[in-house]
Amino acid sequence: MSSAPASVRASGLAKTYWATGGAIAALDGIDLAIEPGAFVAVVGPSGCGKSSLLSILAGLQPASTGTVEIDGAAVAGPHPKMGMIFQSDCLLPWRTVLQNVLLPFEVRRTDPRAHEPAARALLAQVGLAGFEARRPDELSGGMRQRVAICRALIQEPGLLLMDEPFGALDALTREQMTTDLQALWLRIRNTVVFITHGIDEAVFLADRVLVMSPRPGRIALDLAIDLPRPRRWSEMIEAPAFRRAVRDIRAAFEAQGVLVAG
Repeated sequence: MSSAPASVRASGLAKTYWATGGAIAALDGIDLAIEPGAFVAVVGPSGCGKSSLLSILAGLQPASTGTVEIDGAAVAGPHPKMGMIFQSDCLLPWRTVLQNVLLPFEVRRTDPRAHEPAARALLAQVGLAGFEARRPDELSGGMRQRVAICRALIQEPGLLLMDEPFGALDALTREQMTTDLQALWLRIRNTVVFITHGIDEAVFLADRVLVMSPRPGRIALDLAIDLPRPRRWSEMIEAPAFRRAVRDIRAAFEAQGVLVAG
């Protein structure tokens, strides 16, 4: 079921929503090219259109203008190479952990039993060995989100879209989750677009960080992150290149008035 890493291209992308008070421009003039196997993080203020951008890339809603292509083909709906993870884990409460991870195969009407060893291996990699028979209400928030990540990765999708997947977690769990995600990605090496509010998190995980402007969202900065992998928090927070990247992103937000320099 493994897919080769996907390429992503967006050209002239814009999105306008219509409400009682009139038009709301969420995105405007997004041009974006992502190479296969890249890990791209997107940061921006609330309401800047980050989730709208991800939803359009996923084929879950159309753009108002512009085009999106995955592997050179226009996006007209969810792509078979795509996996998606939301802020909410969206686990089915009546199913066990293992059954939740194997759900994509049932949806595709293939025998999930053939993929059980891979599911167990994924769960073990994120520290959930021994929890296969538990149900979601027996797990912490961080454990539930690990299950959701395993469910998305079990098919090794060529493109993984992640919409603030760690936003509801406490700081310590969030830090561990970024480390777990990096380890999983280093094994699969698929293409990832990761939405976050966390600047440090974005720099730690990504090859590139896209900084978005306030609404209507535009790409205000496209910053390459040149840091060795695997990355460890204890080393990264002291690394000059890490700190410089964080400063550059903060400076971009200060220039837009999103952050006020003290």
